[in-house]
Amino acid sequence: MSRRLPIVLLVVVALAAGLYAARLPVLLHISGWVSAIRNPVAPNREVHWQRGPEAPSAPAGERPPNIVVILFDDLGYNDVSTYGGGMPEVPTPNIDAVAAAGVRFRNGYSANAVCSPSRASLLTGRYHSRFGFEYTPTPGNMARVAPMISAENPRRLPVIVHPERAKDIAGFDELGMPPSEVTLAEMLKPAGYHNVHIGKWHLGGTPALRPLNQGFDESLYMENGLYLPVDHPQVVNSRQDFDPIDRFLWANMRYATSYNAGDWFEPGGYLTDYYTDEAVKVIEANRHRPFFLYLAHWAPHTPLQAAKADYDALAHIHDHRRRVYGAMLRGVDRSVGRVREALEAQGLTDNTLLIVTSDNGAPNYIGLPEVNRPFRGWKLTLFEGGVHVPYVAQWPARIPAGVDFAHPVSSIDIVPTAVAAAGAALPDDRPIDGANLLPHLLGETGTPPHDTLFWRDGSYRMVISRGWKLQLAERPDKVWLFHLDSDPTEQHEVSARYPDKVAELRTLLDAHEAQMAEPMWPSFVEMPVLVDKTLVDPESEDDEYVYWQN
Repeated sequence: MSRRLPIVLLVVVALAAGLYAARLPVLLHISGWVSAIRNPVAPNREVHWQRGPEAPSAPAGERPPNIVVILFDDLGYNDVSTYGGGMPEVPTPNIDAVAAAGVRFRNGYSANAVCSPSRASLLTGRYHSRFGFEYTPTPGNMARVAPMISAENPRRLPVIVHPERAKDIAGFDELGMPPSEVTLAEMLKPAGYHNVHIGKWHLGGTPALRPLNQGFDESLYMENGLYLPVDHPQVVNSRQDFDPIDRFLWANMRYATSYNAGDWFEPGGYLTDYYTDEAVKVIEANRHRPFFLYLAHWAPHTPLQAAKADYDALAHIHDHRRRVYGAMLRGVDRSVGRVREALEAQGLTDNTLLIVTSDNGAPNYIGLPEVNRPFRGWKLTLFEGGVHVPYVAQWPARIPAGVDFAHPVSSIDIVPTAVAAAGAALPDDRPIDGANLLPHLLGETGTPPHDTLFWRDGSYRMVISRGWKLQLAERPDKVWLFHLDSDPTEQHEVSARYPDKVAELRTLLDAHEAQMAEPMWPSFVEMPVLVDKTLVDPESEDDEYVYWQN
């Protein structure tokens, strides 16, 4: 026998082991879920923002108001100190200042418990189910990967995959909001607004689905999900080894952005700060004309990566993961402060409607139990922790300071409120589900903006009506009824005591359902989420759970 044979066998075994260990990253890339090698990333380059007139055509107070929407990703209700502050070591004074200067919506809701459908509703003022944007865009090839992800971290409740539904689903970029929908940017355009998108989009990646074809004049587009390269000297990483998806995506994420659908290039610093830097430039460039700035941050979504300076400032937090997350919240709050400072520096504060909110509640897969307190549930669930979010706004020229608004409002209300503020027009060829909040904030009406609000994720549905909340699910086959007026944290399920109320709310849900469109693509993955535990916590037989449908 050749002496080289054992060495060759060792090499073959090592290669096979390496390929087996890397099978999920490879399959994730093949599936189209991550975009690793196909797009080279150039060094950072300066963005040359289009400049408005060098002199004002009218004083700022006589122009339509600027509209600035700052949307954070997975920011929990308890991450913001004006709502209680689950991390008292990390206050959010700049977000709190928006509430103090204008309105804090005590019962502000996102339109969905997950990012993409929520964003589609926010930008259209419509329930996303009206136009078939039912599920988070997930390429059909993920049906090959999902069982392996589940097998890597077996749990009592399995991930359920329906591969037969996935075979005809398009790639990730092709799944998005149809261009036939009218966005806030498109509504503001006839009123003379210059519209700018910065950051995350997640509503389709083809040219037809990207911001430039949805009413935006300029777009600084987040192409991938790193805040800084993982080995950068100014970043501190926290990997969640208990989360299989987190483990397998780290190897594939990149540090990349693009401007106006051009080539990919590296952002200029820690991502939250970089997008804020560019937002400040946009405000300066457009100071003499009405503008709509949609600053859609990635933070504090995973991967958990903090700027080292923020991490170092929190040495009193001893848990590494919690410290990284807290440091990310410092960047979140700093962004709001810097936008407010830029508006003030340009003399635009009074005549700018500034709205700050989150696309959904914080997730359980980061393993931090306090992020949505006092509410139960997480992102992906329709318990309050999944949809009851930070929501504050200011417009000093119109909205009085210090308003504490108790009636339920939703992110679908941003479009009709902004359009009314701008003196623009809503589309008249389709239902708009949101409400103009201005008459309610200005004391012009004593009625609540909504008697009823709806949520839907496939067969998992919810309605809030006149202080009552009903959730219906098929997996598990269950009904949850809560009286939010007396039980806002959903501690006491009362469906057995009030069957007539269940029937009444179910009738409302069914009538709403009849108006909705068929999903543009099917769900093929169902994932269990424990209502009262994080992903790091051990499971038990009596855990309450729901299944989220992709």
